[in-house]
Amino acid sequence: MEAGAGTGKGKKGAAGRRGGDPKKKPVSRSIKAGLQFPVGRIGRFLKKGRYAQRVGSGAPVYLAAVLEYLAAEVLELAGNAARDNKKNRIVPRHVLLAIRNDEELGKLLAGVTIAHGGVLPNINPVLLPKKSDKATVGKENKSPAKAGKSPKKAT
Repeated sequence: MEAGAGTGKGKKGAAGRRGGDPKKKPVSRSIKAGLQFPVGRIGRFLKKGRYAQRVGSGAPVYLAAVLEYLAAEVLELAGNAARDNKKNRIVPRHVLLAIRNDEELGKLLAGVTIAHGGVLPNINPVLLPKKSDKATVGKENKSPAKAGKSPKKAT
């Protein structure tokens, strides 16, 4: 007979625990995956939303990781936009500037309207006043003289 097989002194499972062994602290799936977003809650939403009849165990982990990455990316860019405007607090305007100035996020959120975000600053060059410097006026007077000396007119 093996040592400890019939004596009850071997390793005990959860059912064999007595009052002497402290119960292990539960570890969430978010902590196991190294994520901040809630894997369990996202899994519950996937099941309750009836997106599919069955939901695999890896699906909520993957979706939580993707959502966390997107949130971190938007928040980092919005924080940079806030710092550029000399502000300490991110407001919807900063989120809009971050998304619209990033090519990939702008494409992902092309049809999205952000409340109190405004629009990107943009003035059509046609509407801007034409520059009339003294240097350009002098060049304009000289250019007709050069046009007379062009080889195309000589032929």
